[in-house]
Amino acid sequence: MTALETRAVVTGKPARRAGRSRAYDRGRQRNVPLTVLLWLCAAYFVLPLWWLIVSATKDNSDLFATFGLWFSGDFHLWDNLTTLFTVRGGIFFRWLVNTVLYAVVSAAGATLLSAMAGYAFAKYDFPGKKALFSATLGAIMIPLTALALPTYLLFSNAGLTDTPWAIIVPSLVSPFGVYLMRVYAADSIPTELMEAARVDGSGEFRIFWQVGLRLLGPGLVTVFLFSLVATWNNYFLPLIMLNTSELYPVTVGLAQLQSAASAGGGAQALFSTVITGSLVSILPLIIAFLFLQRYWQSGLATGSVKG
Repeated sequence: MTALETRAVVTGKPARRAGRSRAYDRGRQRNVPLTVLLWLCAAYFVLPLWWLIVSATKDNSDLFATFGLWFSGDFHLWDNLTTLFTVRGGIFFRWLVNTVLYAVVSAAGATLLSAMAGYAFAKYDFPGKKALFSATLGAIMIPLTALALPTYLLFSNAGLTDTPWAIIVPSLVSPFGVYLMRVYAADSIPTELMEAARVDGSGEFRIFWQVGLRLLGPGLVTVFLFSLVATWNNYFLPLIMLNTSELYPVTVGLAQLQSAASAGGGAQALFSTVITGSLVSILPLIIAFLFLQRYWQSGLATGSVKG
């Protein structure tokens, strides 16, 4: 006797197969609007990426003469890549290296500082704790554009403008990362484990470095990716801080490249080159996400079986 038949004997009601249930069919009908909404959201995010991939395979004339969401008869991706890495003496490669340097150093520093601050807010009591944490939450509400001019004036007085430090140092501050790590540290690091480490003679810094950081893995990856993407896509800060073309990241470099071509009366149209550069510039972010997402999955799985 199956479980369904046993339940029918106990309850006195006839057994019905789930596949023939009218309630199940009504549930499927109710999910149709949600399915349509999900497909619309997917199209909203995927179509721009698809347009970028398709447009990178076209030359300047095909960009305006063919349908934007499908390929043209000729495949010009290799030609666009060759032009991209040879225009102006191959300066795009320098911009790409600058972007990797700014983003990786800033993301690593912001992740470490956020972890230390979040750990302190979550696990220690000290004077002014609530006031400092409230100030951190308030800093999240301030738009970065409002801080651009004061930041420029400070770095100008310190003589750090037009240097890599003008991009790296402001990117080390991440109020959202501090908040995220504070919430994560409060739940993922048991106080009893810290007390046991103190009994064994470990200092506070050693507890943080050897115990806290190991338990904060998924949170660290989250903050690192947020900071990496924010610095990688930052346009306004490098625009006002840097004057030397060799120090530009790809965001400012591609914009300046297109502006210079347009200012020349259209003698050298670089639309396809700039689009190809945009496609190349997002590939490291995709690779970083695909490489780091396993740490998210392992962290979530660890938390789901903890008890």
